[in-house]
Amino acid sequence: MLDASVRPLVEITGMCKWYGQFSALHDINMTVNEGEKVVVCGPSGSGKSTMIRCINQLEAHQKGTIMVDGIEVTPDMRNIAEIRREVGMVFQSFNLFPHMTILDNLILGPMRNRGVSKKDATDLAMHYLERVHIAQQAGKYPPQLSGGQQQRVAIARSLCMKPKLMLFDEPTSALDPEMIAGVLDVMIELAEEGMTMICVTHEMGFARKVADRVVFMDEGEIIEVAGPEEFFGNPQSDRAQLFLSQLLGH
Repeated sequence: MLDASVRPLVEITGMCKWYGQFSALHDINMTVNEGEKVVVCGPSGSGKSTMIRCINQLEAHQKGTIMVDGIEVTPDMRNIAEIRREVGMVFQSFNLFPHMTILDNLILGPMRNRGVSKKDATDLAMHYLERVHIAQQAGKYPPQLSGGQQQRVAIARSLCMKPKLMLFDEPTSALDPEMIAGVLDVMIELAEEGMTMICVTHEMGFARKVADRVVFMDEGEIIEVAGPEEFFGNPQSDRAQLFLSQLLGH
């Protein structure tokens, strides 16, 4: 059980997003407390990725409020920069600079955005490359690494910014099956260490193991929120039941 005294890190209230006439997100309300792990699942096109991209304004919402660590997410670039310093994000694609070594990819953010010296940034980078079990690859370039290794580098790069919150947008969906376990293991370790996480994923084994809550979305709405035991054992909505039957084969 989560401690009731834990403060909210993310508060989304009445959030809506449109693309032209198309309603991508409708009346999204969600609170994520410090240290909480929330898994967001649902069919393709349900708005999962759009919702978490709104949290750091990679997508702009048109209605409602999003608060991150007490700062309102608005189109004001100063606010966005402040929020992005505190929010790490790992995407389906790794978004590493192919012409830079792994180490140089990691030290760029802390030096540019936090004013960290090159020596301290290098120490930090090596610490987190050790953390994701890939320190021996520091001198290589991204194209020399497997997809699973590149995704672990992407996680380490986010950790180098010392974020208060990590967002994962289907981080294993572009990986070959044999590479998925290594990335999920790193995410499980992060969760066990108390990192606040919002993770969009179809990896239901991961959700069962890690999630404090599972958020199920469909057609731009949050349909159901429950603990993992309840969600997987006794989903309340017809749409969640259908989704799980298709995904889990029962």
